[in-house]
Amino acid sequence: MAKIDFGGVKEDVITSEEFTIEKAREVLKNETIAILGYGVQGPAQALNLRDNGFSPIIGQMEGDAYWEKAISDGFVPGKTLFPIEEAAKKGTIIQELLSDAGQVATWPAVKKCLSEGDALYFSHGFSIVYKEQTGVIPPQNIDVILVAPKGSGTNVRRNFIDGSGINSSYAVFQDYTGRAAERTIALGIAIGSGYLFPTTFENEVYSDLTGERGVLMGCLAGVMEAQYNLLRKHGHSPSEAFNETVEELTQSLIRLVAENGMDWMFANCSTTAQRGALDWAPRFRDAVAPLFDNLYESVKTGKETKRVLEANSAPDYLVKLRKELDEIKNSEMWKAGAAVRSLRPENRK
Repeated sequence: MAKIDFGGVKEDVITSEEFTIEKAREVLKNETIAILGYGVQGPAQALNLRDNGFSPIIGQMEGDAYWEKAISDGFVPGKTLFPIEEAAKKGTIIQELLSDAGQVATWPAVKKCLSEGDALYFSHGFSIVYKEQTGVIPPQNIDVILVAPKGSGTNVRRNFIDGSGINSSYAVFQDYTGRAAERTIALGIAIGSGYLFPTTFENEVYSDLTGERGVLMGCLAGVMEAQYNLLRKHGHSPSEAFNETVEELTQSLIRLVAENGMDWMFANCSTTAQRGALDWAPRFRDAVAPLFDNLYESVKTGKETKRVLEANSAPDYLVKLRKELDEIKNSEMWKAGAAVRSLRPENRK
């Protein structure tokens, strides 16, 4: 492990230079990796594993759209693609990449398929940490491990293809074999992580749920909408409001932050922008701090997971979800966004 200074706090990280893909192959050479779920993380992790020289098998509901997607990606029914229970029986490492609600629904069946010494792998701490709600309580004679990429499945795959990898956290919840940590790190490297940093199942799920509802998605979407609506209220055109709210952020400024940090982005903007940002950032921080306190408490106490499980398990969930997403898609703000994107040079060819 390498000790890296994160703002004055030194943390251990593991890179692919320290724990090579060749070492990962050696550690996992006698394992059968079964990936349950070919929806969000499943395709990315499966394809990255395959491209790195492993031979994962897929467990998916036979005949559904995700089953067909697996076939289109080169997995073969009866050879590398199986119904969920059959794949779980074949695996020595069972990667639980079904949705959180899907894990709850299939857990009784999956649990029966686990054998002594198997590893049960998660990319999210949800099912284990909130076991009172999910009922996911693993047997004592297996390893229970986690590798959580810090990005969507789409970016796990994109970053692998472009050679950058995506950072992942890792944790061991239960070490029955004495090999749990080695298995975990090997899998983290095998799925193409840029680097790995240690966490716990609890910390992973608390930070992940907070981040999704906060800066990464919920807060970002809400703040964008508020600024767009404000500009429109004051007579700015949809094009101007969208460009000043979203396009400049995603196509310019956030890339500068990614390259060298927020201070570097500020330093590479106009002095007028610098001054305004430096003056207003603390005011936004202080305004939303109480909301983030409420959010974290809601995550930690299980209120958020209760909401997720109830909503996602409803028989009409997908219909309601489509309606919610269509409301966003059909709003003036995101119709303006579609028009702006269509005018990008690469989309005019």
